[in-house]
Amino acid sequence: MMKQHFKPFVDDLRATHGDNLASVILYGSAAAGDFIPHHSDYNILVALKRITPKDLRESHACVREWNKLGHPVPVYFTVSELQTAADVFPIEFDQMQESHKVLYGVDVLEGLEIHDDFLRHQIEYELRSKLLLLRRQYIPASGSAEGLKRLMASSLASFAALFRATLIFFGRKPPSTKHEIVAHTVGFLKLNGVPFEKIFNIREDNFTEQLDEGGANELFGEYMEQIEKVIHAIDSVER
Repeated sequence: MMKQHFKPFVDDLRATHGDNLASVILYGSAAAGDFIPHHSDYNILVALKRITPKDLRESHACVREWNKLGHPVPVYFTVSELQTAADVFPIEFDQMQESHKVLYGVDVLEGLEIHDDFLRHQIEYELRSKLLLLRRQYIPASGSAEGLKRLMASSLASFAALFRATLIFFGRKPPSTKHEIVAHTVGFLKLNGVPFEKIFNIREDNFTEQLDEGGANELFGEYMEQIEKVIHAIDSVER
């Protein structure tokens, strides 16, 4: 059923790249069964045997049509790059390995080794970077409840992905869905889970409370405080 949904795009990729196409893989929330319309994306990995400017130029037409449907441009890797890039992107490749479906070709993610050596550095860097970005985005959004609700709902997915990596760093096996990952992190690090539950409800259009500007700003403050506690927990581990 899922392969049929993506068949037109996969057929375009096959016609474009021919024998150079090794694999097309769906990864992320759609593969994990955690897809939310209007919030989640169809994330596609395209693995080629070689990548030259000509190969990328030739992909323009089919990728343009895919992008017009509202989907992000696929990530392009060569098969050999996938074998060596896991150390540079340990979080991303671990997520891909955990939740992916092969739409065409071989499973190029099978057997990739994710080393822990670089995991802590990337988690802390990404968490701090996204917290800084969240603070910047808060400034223009702070004047309205709707703006803050959109900001919190849109940012939660990124933090959930980093919470998943955090659980792995602490030797815990993370669940599959964002909601479960955040709940597991809350329990493990003894965080306040209420802000996250409220934001999930906003994200999933299940929020029934009346949230005015003051309440939205208060919720944002609680949300940011819990993220800071996750960073502190990682930073407190002896290097």
